[in-house]
Amino acid sequence: MALDLLADEPDGLQVFGDTAYASDAACGALTRAGHELFIKPAPVKTAVVGGFSLDDFAIDTDAGTVTCPAGHQVVLGEASGIHMQRRAAFTECGTCLLRERCTTAKAGRVLTIRPNHDQQAATWHRAATDPDWQAAYRRWRPPVERVIAWITSGGNRRLRYLGTIKNDAWLNTRAAALNLRTLINLGLHRTNEGWALTQA
Repeated sequence: MALDLLADEPDGLQVFGDTAYASDAACGALTRAGHELFIKPAPVKTAVVGGFSLDDFAIDTDAGTVTCPAGHQVVLGEASGIHMQRRAAFTECGTCLLRERCTTAKAGRVLTIRPNHDQQAATWHRAATDPDWQAAYRRWRPPVERVIAWITSGGNRRLRYLGTIKNDAWLNTRAAALNLRTLINLGLHRTNEGWALTQA
């Protein structure tokens, strides 16, 4: 839905979102559309609690290689499947001194690399290291969360009616009323030339 909403927008937008929008497909599509992403990365999972994550592997998608924390390098397979993912299978895990921190799989650890890995990795790195990125995210996320809280307050997390059409009309009416309240608080008033906002 987020991609559909932005489909007709000009490129170069700053797109803010939480981890729900951090999927490989969404980030890839938004980046190709020319937008600047301020999307909070999803937590990186590990095969072993406290062990190595994807970030601890040196992944070179252009050269087609993946190197593990112990220095073992394997070839990155060709893209396959409906999601066009690539796999890196390590076969030396059985004798590796770092095995306990890496995998419990008997056959060795297998990494799955998504099509937009490089773009996502760059976004993760920026989110973790760029003060400007972090400041912008902190600046704009609270207003969004506040709007969600307004919409769902007063028991409005539950649908009021039976049927999609009635609930869609109810939600749109509620959103419009909240938007109008916000505009009034910002100084919306009538002038001889039409409606205007009070200038701060």
